[in-house]
Amino acid sequence: MKVNKIDHICIAVKDLDAARKVWEPVLGKTGPDDSYVDEPEKIRVARYWIGGVGFELMESTSPDGDVAKFIQKRGEGIMLVSLNVDNTREAIGELEAKGYPFIGGARPFRDCEFAFLHPKKLSGVLLELIDYPWAELGGR
Repeated sequence: MKVNKIDHICIAVKDLDAARKVWEPVLGKTGPDDSYVDEPEKIRVARYWIGGVGFELMESTSPDGDVAKFIQKRGEGIMLVSLNVDNTREAIGELEAKGYPFIGGARPFRDCEFAFLHPKKLSGVLLELIDYPWAELGGR
């Protein structure tokens, strides 16, 4: 499997608006470069581009969402690291053949797919694979 780059890092937060006020001065930003709500994933996101890598603040839109569960268990903080790959499904197949467990399968996002590797195999780190080309940054 070829990794193109670190795609993004996600920070789980209780209150996205409050977190933005704290983080934006540190990031040298006056607002997110990309904001969205992902209903199936139950998240509201503010993404900032830092050197071609996404830095995301994520708030749960539901008490039963994964971000809310993460915060309840571990508190606010780094929730996941995402790696950009050419093809998520091919990467899943390659890694599953090597014994890496996934949480579910490929999930849709915009014009791509992503998947999560189980943190029990990766030193407690939730790792995401995503095959989005990020045309916003001139592609891969």
